[in-house]
Amino acid sequence: MPTPTPDHRSGSDSRTLRDALGCFGTGVTVVTTLDRDDAPVGLTANSFTSVSLDPELLLVCLNKKSATLPWFERAEAFAVNVLHIGQQETAQRFATPDIDRFRDTDWEAWSTGVPMLCDSLANFECAKFAEYDGGDHLILLGRVIRVRFDSDRDPLLYFRGGYRALHFD
Repeated sequence: MPTPTPDHRSGSDSRTLRDALGCFGTGVTVVTTLDRDDAPVGLTANSFTSVSLDPELLLVCLNKKSATLPWFERAEAFAVNVLHIGQQETAQRFATPDIDRFRDTDWEAWSTGVPMLCDSLANFECAKFAEYDGGDHLILLGRVIRVRFDSDRDPLLYFRGGYRALHFD
């Protein structure tokens, strides 16, 4: 007889829901912008998706508890940097609070001035198109201005609370 799986119902414990959502493997991104002094800020996020090809829109969801959230709320532009399998340390650094996340990070500015992480699997420079309340997250919608990507690398993946690599049979 199979082991019963946890059952989540609206209003019950959020851990069960989080564990169930963790069954969906995602890519890992670092979302970046500038603070009021034009210093780079960023955070790790794995809730990222394409929205539309015409117009060219994407979205990312940012935790409202993040200390960097106010800069994204004020920003006119931001970047989504998709990480490759060799950038697990970068993902960890941008997920760690109260450190200088850019100290050991190579980056460059494109037309909007926002930081684009060098050596990423893909970079999306975006103008803010809209933002929406998403409960404990801010849903940030961006109009893509410029893209760069490396088709020769594999993505860094996140699944069931840990980083993963693609596996081919």
